[in-house]
Amino acid sequence: MNKFAAIKPARAVRISLMLGAALVLGGCTRGMSDLRNWVAQEKAKRGAPIQPLPVIKTFETFKYNDQDKRDPFSASAAELQPSDAGNGPRPDANRAKQPLEMFALDSLKMVGTVGTGANMEVLIKDPGGVIHRVHRGDYMGQNYGHVTAISEDHIDLVELISNGSGGWMERPASIALTEK
Repeated sequence: MNKFAAIKPARAVRISLMLGAALVLGGCTRGMSDLRNWVAQEKAKRGAPIQPLPVIKTFETFKYNDQDKRDPFSASAAELQPSDAGNGPRPDANRAKQPLEMFALDSLKMVGTVGTGANMEVLIKDPGGVIHRVHRGDYMGQNYGHVTAISEDHIDLVELISNGSGGWMERPASIALTEK
């Protein structure tokens, strides 16, 4: 009987894989002298000359002495006056926050309505996928958005935005029905 005929097929595959790996690894032992020579040649080459740095221009300093004109780098008289932050709209500090006020208005989606006429409710989907029922007078969005009108295809709000001088201003906003 042939001594190779007694070897099982799985064992023959393992032996042939080990022989193939030994042959592949044997080809890697040639040395790295050609690589070292190439690196030495590349290091010996001279590089391209470096451009000189540009000359920095010096500018004349300017003293602002004209008393008839306002200095653009100082606060204006209107900015120094106390603002009328007490007048105009203001957020209600005593009101408890509603669940949809945690989310930015542009992350909320209108997905439908329930009811008709004055009893109409809007279905709003928050970023977490939860559907909320919203009525006229509810609040939503991070800018104190107050729902003013509800229709079958959109919801109208009025947001309160800081005007930058301690007061507030109203800004209209709306969310339209998203179609799938």
